[in-house]
Amino acid sequence: MQSTWLVLVSLALGLGVGAGFMALLQVAEHHGRRAADVVNAVVPDGIDQMLDALESAGIVLDPSNNVIKTSAAALTMGLVFKSQLVHAELVELAQLVRRTGEPISKDLVLSRGPFSDGSLRYRVRLARLGTRYVLILAEDRTESFRLDEVRRDFVANISHELKTPIASVGLLAEALNQAADEPAQVRRFANRLTTESARLGRLTQEIIELSRLQAKDALATPEYLNVDEIVAAAVDQSRVVAEAEHITIAVGKKSGAHVYGDEKLLIVAVHNLVSNAVNYSQPGSRVGVGVRKHKHVIEIVVTDQGIGIAPNDIDRVFERFFRVDQARSRHTGGTGLGLSIVKHVVQNHGGDIRLWSQPGQGSTFTIRLPEAAKPSAVSGAPAANTQR
Repeated sequence: MQSTWLVLVSLALGLGVGAGFMALLQVAEHHGRRAADVVNAVVPDGIDQMLDALESAGIVLDPSNNVIKTSAAALTMGLVFKSQLVHAELVELAQLVRRTGEPISKDLVLSRGPFSDGSLRYRVRLARLGTRYVLILAEDRTESFRLDEVRRDFVANISHELKTPIASVGLLAEALNQAADEPAQVRRFANRLTTESARLGRLTQEIIELSRLQAKDALATPEYLNVDEIVAAAVDQSRVVAEAEHITIAVGKKSGAHVYGDEKLLIVAVHNLVSNAVNYSQPGSRVGVGVRKHKHVIEIVVTDQGIGIAPNDIDRVFERFFRVDQARSRHTGGTGLGLSIVKHVVQNHGGDIRLWSQPGQGSTFTIRLPEAAKPSAVSGAPAANTQR
């Protein structure tokens, strides 16, 4: 009888120990699954596709601020490096979203990646994604801020540049009125008035041209153009001034090159370079203009023997209203917009402009444009001008 009870007690103890062991296994498995979920985070359904469709940067953070999903834009903007956020500001905002549960929108200026000294301007928005994740969306607004600054500077520069000739015209008109009985003074003031009004007209026209060049439809109907004829027309506009200063303009041999574009705009661009070369050259010197073809690139080269440009100014000469020699530019009637117009014309034609210069040794400007293939009869090809 006693042995029977011992067997039953042993069996009960065995069942209890087994049940406890099974319960421990289940608890351990549950904790193991939770730990695995934390380590191997899974993005909720649809988030992958949403991030891939975004043009702005998208980042998903887990509870430990590890980046578990990111769009290509976030990598190229330098916001993520080795599955971590680069910027402490974003980490702090993510933690704030977790604490409050409220979305946050903020403008930030952040460095471009972990090693760059440059900075970009972002509009960022952070929000909870489910119960465990934080979603970060970042829109790069650097270009819009830059354009706003350029617009403000442009308006300020225009106001300043227009103020001088307008004031001069007013003063000269007043002087003419006071010198009505002095023919010599009237002629003198009238000549100066003509000069100032012409300068004001040039400035206004160049502002209009620059505004047109910045429009999206500046080259809505490109034509098949002969580059040699463009150069010849641009040079002819400067011959009278050059001959008056005893400056020789030497034009190279014909190249037979063609480009697609706007004839008037290209003539303006080349003329501005030739005119600058003449204005900044010494009497008796030489200005060279040539065209050459190299690997499907057309180069229009303008070389002078003038005062040259200091190394610190080379990167600035294409800025609006920038003048290398303020006094000389005022004397020649320069507006400071000529090279800016050249740059925009060339860019609108799919090319670029390069500059070599040394103080006292002159300058060489090179316009580079893509060579145009001969127009075919294919529908939609730019129309050829058969008169060229």
